[in-house]
Amino acid sequence: MQDLPGELSDIVAVMVGVSVEGPYSYRVPAGLSVVRGSIVAVPLVGRSTLGVVWGAPADNFAHNRLKDVERVFDVPPLSEELLRTVDWVSRYTLSPPGLVLRSVLRSSEALEPERAVTAFRATGLEPEKLTRSREKVLDLLMDGEAWAKAALVGASGVSASVIEGLERSGAIERLEVPPPPIVLRPDPDAAPPTLSAEQQAALDQIRSLEVDRFGVALLDGVTGGGKTEVFFEAVADTLRAGRQALILLPEIALSNTFLTRFARRFGTRPGEWHSDMTPVQRARTWRGVADGTIRAVVGARSALFLPFHELGMIVLDEEHDGAFKQSDGVNYHARDMAVVRARFAGARVILSSATPSVESRNNANQGRYKHVLLTSRFAEAALPDISPIDMREEPPDKGQWIAPRLAREVFATLDRGEQALLFLNRRGYAPLTLCKSCGHQYQCPDCSAWLVEHRFRGVLMCHHCGHEQRTPKSCSACGADDSLIAIGPGIERVAEEAAARFPGARMVILSSDMGSHTQLKQRFAEIETGEYDLIIGTQLVAKGHHFEKLSLVGVLDADLGLDRGDPRAAERTFQILTQVTGRAGRASRAGKAFLQTYHPTHPVIQAMIRGDREAFYAHELAAREAGGLPPFGRLAALIISANEHDPAFEFARRLLSAAPMAEGLKLFGPADAPIAMIRGRHRVRLLAQSGKDFDLSGYVRFWLDNGPKATGNLRVQVDIDPQSFM
Repeated sequence: MQDLPGELSDIVAVMVGVSVEGPYSYRVPAGLSVVRGSIVAVPLVGRSTLGVVWGAPADNFAHNRLKDVERVFDVPPLSEELLRTVDWVSRYTLSPPGLVLRSVLRSSEALEPERAVTAFRATGLEPEKLTRSREKVLDLLMDGEAWAKAALVGASGVSASVIEGLERSGAIERLEVPPPPIVLRPDPDAAPPTLSAEQQAALDQIRSLEVDRFGVALLDGVTGGGKTEVFFEAVADTLRAGRQALILLPEIALSNTFLTRFARRFGTRPGEWHSDMTPVQRARTWRGVADGTIRAVVGARSALFLPFHELGMIVLDEEHDGAFKQSDGVNYHARDMAVVRARFAGARVILSSATPSVESRNNANQGRYKHVLLTSRFAEAALPDISPIDMREEPPDKGQWIAPRLAREVFATLDRGEQALLFLNRRGYAPLTLCKSCGHQYQCPDCSAWLVEHRFRGVLMCHHCGHEQRTPKSCSACGADDSLIAIGPGIERVAEEAAARFPGARMVILSSDMGSHTQLKQRFAEIETGEYDLIIGTQLVAKGHHFEKLSLVGVLDADLGLDRGDPRAAERTFQILTQVTGRAGRASRAGKAFLQTYHPTHPVIQAMIRGDREAFYAHELAAREAGGLPPFGRLAALIISANEHDPAFEFARRLLSAAPMAEGLKLFGPADAPIAMIRGRHRVRLLAQSGKDFDLSGYVRFWLDNGPKATGNLRVQVDIDPQSFM
């Protein structure tokens, strides 16, 4: 398809925002003009659908066979770099380009002109009756500016009827004015920090990447090393250069503290983009990014597809985090796609982490990324002292989960008036419930997974599909009363033990399923101000938080995740342990961390105890290279699913037999996926492994195009560069 600059002819190719493999041709009626990137409405299968003008059509069509473009929206056309990003993501992930485009066209409300707001302005006339309430309103309007009604009510503390009375008296007049901007422009010179010598050296390295050219820096610094202050100054440089900045965070729950820090540095909050926003907020943010009034955005991974026109920097904070991988719809990794978009935009990328992904660390080792190190904690705070507790030699008492030595350390910490954190990366009360009379184990009816007991809510829940049922009083298999027992601990069970052991401690439990985002933000704020002594949490508490009084971290199952047969298990375990132990010992307090483990000699545990992360990366990179795994090789997973197991398995066999031969390619399977059923669909996995320079996306595309086609309820889902093997 030809991409023409400027205004196009009367027939154009339009990519619609639905799951289609390419653009459709439409006629541009007289009176409308479009360019590549124009957002339009077109008829499709009997309804009006959003789309984007992709260029000139590849084929010639008779005018009478084409339907007309219905409308051209009055918003800036999408930038060329964003259109190229959509194309690239589509080709790489094997996702229909229309489906990728839907990530851009997320807010149809943003395409409509913003509604004017009602405002009031003083006329200079005195009302006949001047009450104290009326005086308050008129005092506010003495500046001669128009005030929105809601702002007047909020600032004066009067009721809306007072304002309406003043309008009837002629003392104020009603106006319709444009709404105020959703956020103000950040000031890059509002409150520059005083950087340490090491932070300044790190910033100088990042500044060596030209502000108007593509480049990637891996900001690799210890927890508490001041990485945020460094990349904020790089963002300030971007804003001074007249370009927009995007900061991606892995968790919405982390955003409140981060936004406060941003506002303190730049004098105002940035634009926000995440699933917790209202439709109106999303619409106003989308439009503000498109028209350039919003200069900086902090958001979740989907913010990567916002319609920036002057994108100059993308920062991924906690770049190693698994939340940057989207595993439904379009399977992409925001870290990798951020680098792609930045290349098209001529922008800089900062990947920030205390535990960089093995892929990013290898790119830095090879010189593809500038490796920027921060090895010391800010304000001379010391890294925590990490000790193992060998559970074979120092086990807890029967029925308990906190080892005696760790319990003694918690008592001592609380006695000093400091905070302690007990970490277990397992939600709920217990991961398995069974009947001691007949052995029946409670399993999800729609997934091949055990139901997790959530005792505080009185339910058994599946963490894969969300199915839940009330916890029964008697066994549903044999009918025995009071025969159900909990096997293994979750954080609720640990909290129960902690409440009995440390009865005077003010305790809080934190996990992603215990409250809304707003409630979680409130809990974090309360921890920061010292309202709790003992924190019990999952990985939600492991990253991005600064708790000044926290001096002790106890990890109750440091081995969790090491024995899952996942090639990334060691990396994930090292990252989560480093992040959670790094919460201990901020500011002036020395920190301690204890790892309860049955495998104290495991390379991950040894790296943690010795504080030797280089040994971990060297070991992990060598193991990956020996196995031909990323970053030294490439993987693609094909998940075949169906309502019944046998048709899924048989189709996987047929698909495997149709795979073309290719040098350097290995195919594995078919095999039932580790979680063999989710939401009632049986899952069978094929895995393709190739060398690093092999076009694996192109191979899988050719394979599927020429292989058997899925029919009925069969589905084939492709995941290039899978992060999980579940």
